Amino acid sequence: MLTIKLPDGKNLFFDKKVTGFEVSEKISKSLSKQALVMSINGELKDLSETIENDCSIKIFTNKDKEGLETIRHDTAHILAMAVQELFPGTQVTIGPVIEYGFYYDFSRKEPFTNEDLAQIENRMKEIVDRNEITKKEVWERSKAISHFKKKGEIYKAEIIESIPKEEQVSIYFHGKWNDLCRGPHLPSTGKVGKFFKLTKVSGAYWRGDSNNEMLQRIYGTGWSTQKDLDNYLKRIEEAEKRDHRKLGKEMDLFHFREESPGSVFWHEKGWNLFQKLIDYMRTKQKKAGYKEINTPEILDRTLWEKSGHWEKFGEHMYTSTTPDEKVFAIKPMNCPGCVQVFNQGLKSYRDLPLRMSEFGKVHRYEPSGALHGLLRVRAFTQDDAHIFCTEDQITNECLSVTNLILGIYKDLGFTNVLLQFSDRPEKRVGDDKIWDKAESALLKAIKQSKLKYEINKGEGAFYGPKIDFVLRDSIGRDWQCGTLQVDLNLPGRLGALFVDKDGSKKVPVMLHRALFGSLERFIGILIENYAGKLPFWLTPLQAMIIPVSDEFDDYAKQVYKKINEIGINCEIDLKNHNLNYKIREHSMSKVPLLLICGKKEVDSNTITIRRLDFKKQETMELNTFLKKFSALNKAPSF
Repeated sequence: MLTIKLPDGKNLFFDKKVTGFEVSEKISKSLSKQALVMSINGELKDLSETIENDCSIKIFTNKDKEGLETIRHDTAHILAMAVQELFPGTQVTIGPVIEYGFYYDFSRKEPFTNEDLAQIENRMKEIVDRNEITKKEVWERSKAISHFKKKGEIYKAEIIESIPKEEQVSIYFHGKWNDLCRGPHLPSTGKVGKFFKLTKVSGAYWRGDSNNEMLQRIYGTGWSTQKDLDNYLKRIEEAEKRDHRKLGKEMDLFHFREESPGSVFWHEKGWNLFQKLIDYMRTKQKKAGYKEINTPEILDRTLWEKSGHWEKFGEHMYTSTTPDEKVFAIKPMNCPGCVQVFNQGLKSYRDLPLRMSEFGKVHRYEPSGALHGLLRVRAFTQDDAHIFCTEDQITNECLSVTNLILGIYKDLGFTNVLLQFSDRPEKRVGDDKIWDKAESALLKAIKQSKLKYEINKGEGAFYGPKIDFVLRDSIGRDWQCGTLQVDLNLPGRLGALFVDKDGSKKVPVMLHRALFGSLERFIGILIENYAGKLPFWLTPLQAMIIPVSDEFDDYAKQVYKKINEIGINCEIDLKNHNLNYKIREHSMSKVPLLLICGKKEVDSNTITIRRLDFKKQETMELNTFLKKFSALNKAPSF
């Protein structure tokens, strides 16, 4: 008798071995029609997989994450099928599932065009209509290598040769077309549906190595329903309008240069925004009991070896050898430097918790192909803090950090926040009792926040559990920003100690905390979330004074002086252009207030206000304006 345990705890019994198809049909007829893939004891498998032993099974449909990812995986295969049917001789390489879709890399002499994408997409829909049956075969390694070499698929043969000998070589057939793949896959191509769209073509080096051939990568997106596809495409269209690189240029905030890839050249307005965020956070952190420090950007290799970063992070570090043959590294993170500050002078339990914050500039090597405006850079400023505390203080510190982060996000307009909790991984350091205490403290903080949270089982750092804070922006995109990590490893490695109540020396627990993660990246997120129309208190250039003609320049200068005195950042446009041109120019650069000065305004000591995206103008007495906008020029919680 074969016993199958279902997610609801019920058991199904079979007289002989069965497949996933038979299990889903026994559960319900409707489920069997919707079933796409299953898990056996937590491992995803094809529905055609034979089940011979007692196990736990879960069936997934297109409403499940696992079902959607399998749809995308199959769509990638159908893309490769379509390309090879339309363009014989094209070699396929790899085609994984990615966030929101999939891609496939091809080796072909001629470049793919937009017209080709449309043709490929149409052929993919034909393949779906053909409803080709999918089946899996396990081959001998030599047979698989020979098979793909005969087909001229040298890349596939190379991949098979690199598969560890203990792993099986599985070949999936969709009709007669076949591909090397671990699976799982849907029962047939017809199960995929037609809710996909090919989005773009780009270049990609084979195995990510610039010494290898440049392949052509076709990207696509795939969904469970037409509504989901339409919503995604609208979101992408909106995201293109909000691209921070485009808006950064229009707003004159920053630029990038080939002479220093991945490093930001901040312009005056962009640097003003950068400093406003730092001033805001500095005030919030001071109220929360943080002491701000600053540590060197270049540190001796020996410190990075002690901390463990050299072994785990060395390939991403910029290094330099001095004439006396010492090796130094530009810091990729601030933690080891902060521990050195803690180590100066003997600390007592009375000094704990000790909260140290740092706006530290760090450098990490990222491949040039991964760089993306402010969102992926090589040089950035971390809004770091490290909290040294006792084991008994972990809970309260985690609660206060969580509340601080959520309050700051709320001030900046992000109220839809998801928390992700990652607990102990298989390979870890530290005593299990401390892990128990650390995980309990983090979970308590999450539950008291009353926010949605997910548990990423076993995904914590090797040195401790963590919480990641995921923001959802105004067009529904998720951004992982803040983090709170419990470190049971680094303080001990770097000799951090404190004197406890009984006079003994103990290693403190260290909490790593970042609010934004990176100021550069967070500014990019802010720009896109607000489509460049930032909250008034954050806007780098808040007002532009525009005299109707030069005879009103003196009055405009008086207005300018009074507005600057109350801390509003404004400028006067005295250029020899007409009024409409100036209004259009400054509206494009997202200045929230255009203040018009003409005869009427001079005679009545007023200004006419033209707000960004408002059709109606309003005229306001100058002192009333100063009082009103002075109040608006503050963060919500100040």
